[in-house]
Amino acid sequence: MAIKLYNTLTRKKEELETIEPGKVRMYVCGPTVYSKAHVGHAMSAMVFDIIRRYLEYRGYDVRYLMNFTDVDDKIIMRANQNGQDPFELAEMYIHDYEQDLSNLNIKPATFNPRATQEMGQILEMISGLIEKGFAYAVDGDVYFRVTKDDDYGKLSGRKLEDMQAGSRINIDERKEHPMDFALWKSSKPGEPEWESPWGKGRPGWHIECSAMNLHHNGEQIDIHGGGNDLIFPHHENEIAQTESLTGKTFARYWVHNGMLQLGGEKMSKSTGNLITIEEFLSKYSANALRFTVLNSGYRSPLTFTDEVLGQSEKALERLQSALRPALPGAKGATEDALKILNDQETATKENFVASMDDDFNSAGALGGLFDLVRVINQTRTFSATDSELQGAQETLRELCNVLGLSITEVNQSGSNADSFIDLLVELRTKLRQEKQWSFGDLIRDRLKDLGVTLEDSKEGSSWRWS
Repeated sequence: MAIKLYNTLTRKKEELETIEPGKVRMYVCGPTVYSKAHVGHAMSAMVFDIIRRYLEYRGYDVRYLMNFTDVDDKIIMRANQNGQDPFELAEMYIHDYEQDLSNLNIKPATFNPRATQEMGQILEMISGLIEKGFAYAVDGDVYFRVTKDDDYGKLSGRKLEDMQAGSRINIDERKEHPMDFALWKSSKPGEPEWESPWGKGRPGWHIECSAMNLHHNGEQIDIHGGGNDLIFPHHENEIAQTESLTGKTFARYWVHNGMLQLGGEKMSKSTGNLITIEEFLSKYSANALRFTVLNSGYRSPLTFTDEVLGQSEKALERLQSALRPALPGAKGATEDALKILNDQETATKENFVASMDDDFNSAGALGGLFDLVRVINQTRTFSATDSELQGAQETLRELCNVLGLSITEVNQSGSNADSFIDLLVELRTKLRQEKQWSFGDLIRDRLKDLGVTLEDSKEGSSWRWS
């Protein structure tokens, strides 16, 4: 069965056919490092981590690049505000972001190119575009000539005649067309600068990713990813400048994640409604955020609230419940019960692949995992031994790991309270035998408030830390 993914360029799902059989060249736009990363960055990074992990699970050798934009107007502005060297500022936030990704259980990229380390490739690419008539120099700046690109706007679906200059594009009377975008910016006093054939300056935002892709991945890649806020102008301009230079299709598949919303309101630096990754992890687990991402369609907006994250934490507890050991004195489940467990394990594996093959439908894949959790827990109550549960539990661990979820059994045995809890469970059993149900329920409920879950089976009652 082939993997299908939604291609923003064609606006439909397409079968994945890579440039090289068995290999995926994948590039994801990383952050502009001028401040601490927020949960919106985390969401996007998780989406593409999940996609990468699944491609690897399906046997692909994935070359995964994520860049750092480490020279930019925002970096320069923030450094000036702080009285700090812009390179030192960028380096500090790169280090912080790499630590954030590690804390979020996001696999390191194969390579993290940086704009400041790619000046040779950037200058070569700009020169090539000028030679082919796709760019022009004026007063030390260089602009891309959008009217020369016949299919400009094909990614976003915008027509050039209808376009207005975007928020990141300054109107400049020196331009041949208002939508022409900067490939090279002449230097201003106090700004970082590099030598170029057009004078000292620094690269424009869009050319950086194209140059890094060309340098490290070649003229064509399989998947280009990023948030859907990058479709225009950033990714549109990447296509224009790269394909104008090479004459080849730049990326076969354009994959974009939806935006994160706080309580239904789009995250925005201008309104200040941002939560840094560091702040988030001081309150919630990395698993909680990942589960929230997994449980929604990656292309849809994701609402971030305490209630949603609380539900994710409870769902994770359910997943982990399947890893508990057999009940004390378990004698072995019946053949019928074990067959149901085996059949569900097979069905879960098949559902997992079928769901993820369908445009990385992680919510559907999770549904199959919870079906397996339910049957594992049922089989345990039928007196299944640890060895009888082991195979299904290992399958659950493996598939969760593919999604980047780290599930482990919560084991708090050895606590000083264990003996007292044993006594309460024994007392509850006697109360139930005497049909004093209300007192038995009271003990159960009070223990639950303390984080202890009771489980009743035909073999008797057992307890575990929740």
